[in-house]
This record gives sequence, structure tokens and C-alpha cells, in this order.
Amino acid sequence: MFFDAKDYTAAARVLDGLVAEVPGQTGPRLLLARAYYHSAQLRRAEAELRVLVERDPVEHYARLLPGRTLERQGRAEEAESHLRIAAALAGEFDTASARV
Repeated sequence: MFFDAKDYTAAARVLDGLVAEVPGQTGPRLLLARAYYHSAQLRRAEAELRVLVERDPVEHYARLLPGRTLERQGRAEEAESHLRIAAALAGEFDTASARV
């Protein structure tokens, strides 16, 4: 409902409580990270995404979103590894940069 209304700050408030109740579930934490990202709370988004990547390093969206979050913070070099892994997980291989 909050995402449909693009009220990401309110979504983050609700999801923060949910994540506190069920910290081991990926879905709510990923939604919280998205809410933080869309409401420009990039450091908070980054913190939630680090937890997700630690838990599940092959979760595609949990790799893509940190890359985008770091890019928005002007940290393109740090974002690159996340974006490359996300692309590989999605089957988007860059043959020009592949090493043999």
C-alpha cells in the first residue's frame, strides 16, 4: 500500500518494526532496504543490504540494490562488484571483460 502510494518513508517505519519482529526473514528486510533506498536513506539501505548479502550472497536483488545504492552515494568503484555479481546471477555475462 505504501509502495503503491510512493510513501517510502511510511513504508520504512512500518517495515522497521516488522524486521525487528522477524529479523531472520529475507522478504521484510529486502522491502525495508527498498523503502530506505527510495526515500534516499541510503546509509540505512546499505546497512540492511549488507545483512542480506552476508546471509545469502547469491540473492540477485540483494546484490543489485547495494550496487545501485552505492552508485547513488557516488561510490561507483564499490558498487561495481555488486553490479557484476548481480549481472552474472541474472545471466548477463559481459564477454568483453571476461578473463580466460
